[in-house]
Amino acid sequence: MSQVTSASPDQFVHRSRRGAELFLLILALGVGAGAYAAVGLGIQGEVPPDMIGYTGWLAVLMIAAHVAIRMTAQYADPILLPVVAALNGLGLAVIHRLDLANNSNFARQQLIWMTLGVVLFIVTITLLRDHRVLQRYTYTSGLLAIGLLLLPMMPIIGNEVRGARIWINVAGFSFQPGEIAKLLLVITFAGYLVLHRDALALAGRRLLFVDLPRGRDLGPILGMWLVSLGILVFQRDLGSSLMFFGMFLVLLYVATERPGWLVVGGALFVAGAFLGYQAFSHVRNRFDIWLSPFDYVDRTPGSGQLVESMFGMAWGGLIGRGFGEGQPWRIPFAESDFIMGAIGEELGLTGVMAVILLFAIIVERGLRTALVCRDGFGKLVATGLATIVALQVFVVVGGVTTLIPLTGLTTPFLSYGGSSLVANWVLVGLLLRISDQARRPLPGVEEPYGTYDSGADEATQVVKVVKP
Repeated sequence: MSQVTSASPDQFVHRSRRGAELFLLILALGVGAGAYAAVGLGIQGEVPPDMIGYTGWLAVLMIAAHVAIRMTAQYADPILLPVVAALNGLGLAVIHRLDLANNSNFARQQLIWMTLGVVLFIVTITLLRDHRVLQRYTYTSGLLAIGLLLLPMMPIIGNEVRGARIWINVAGFSFQPGEIAKLLLVITFAGYLVLHRDALALAGRRLLFVDLPRGRDLGPILGMWLVSLGILVFQRDLGSSLMFFGMFLVLLYVATERPGWLVVGGALFVAGAFLGYQAFSHVRNRFDIWLSPFDYVDRTPGSGQLVESMFGMAWGGLIGRGFGEGQPWRIPFAESDFIMGAIGEELGLTGVMAVILLFAIIVERGLRTALVCRDGFGKLVATGLATIVALQVFVVVGGVTTLIPLTGLTTPFLSYGGSSLVANWVLVGLLLRISDQARRPLPGVEEPYGTYDSGADEATQVVKVVKP
């Protein structure tokens, strides 16, 4: 089919929107490079001497990712990559600002991890040409995920950091295997629910206008609940426990469309939280700090980190102090656990809301991909990946703002952490692969004029098409 211009359109031709993606990537590069320059001007009074090299390397990474999409996933979502690039660039600038205050070198290490993440992103989107292939490895992915979650418990390679045993040390490098396990668990849950959703969707007894699931079908959610409790008990990782269980519960609801599963899952979550509070001192300490942070400032473990962040964000106000004018270095581990507190102090509520909006766009595009995906497995995988991002951002921002107790998760693409950054770049690669499959026109299928809106965010545009 060949495209010609005419005043009377009669068919659709699908547009890839790669030009729009490139334009948005230029804007994203401006965010990262502009923030990096602002840090230098605010603290040192001059543009950083490595500004050209830094900006050039960011541009190389973004262009490489764009070219990979253009060559292998032409119809992939055009919004996801620019938003992720903007967040990653802003995170690098904030970490660099903290490095200058603390005389550390985390930003350079984070840039190396970003490079590795982009490389694996390109590998993912290049080698995985059809996401449905992953369904063949439903149970293999589950076994690998369980193995990765157990690695930190090994006596030689396992490592405990700030009370949580979620790290392994291999050849001098620290890695958090749970970040890779979360991607494998999404594949496992999606593959399992596609096969068993009809049985799980059967209604049992009715209670207060809600059809509860049958007792014989409670095995999967009880198993996932026990796994989450195991992570909480043995690894003392409240954040991962909440994320895994929440993600499985959302997928279970989406697959079966039964609100009863939300009732059962909510009851199990409340029961698990109560048991954790009663049985484990570290969980009780998190709740006590959340309820009365100013009463635990001088204790060990105390609430000094949370209180410093609260004071910093209050000082930042609506528009922030500006890079170099605040004191975010007073927050312990601000580059990892509390980077949102540092952003709130120097960029203000406006900066925090802008960051949350960018994350909301990622979640929205992931859920949009799930809606238009043509196969059940892809729908659930896209939903699971979007849910992971949503849950991580919710528990991090909620913990920093004292909406919920602190959980210890890192902010995707912003916080310092190699394993988290690499895993999230792979996550975006999987989302883009699914969106390419969903938005790609079916061969030999013609759609009537006027079926879809021709807005900028759609994969189609109304034009005249003439068959050869």
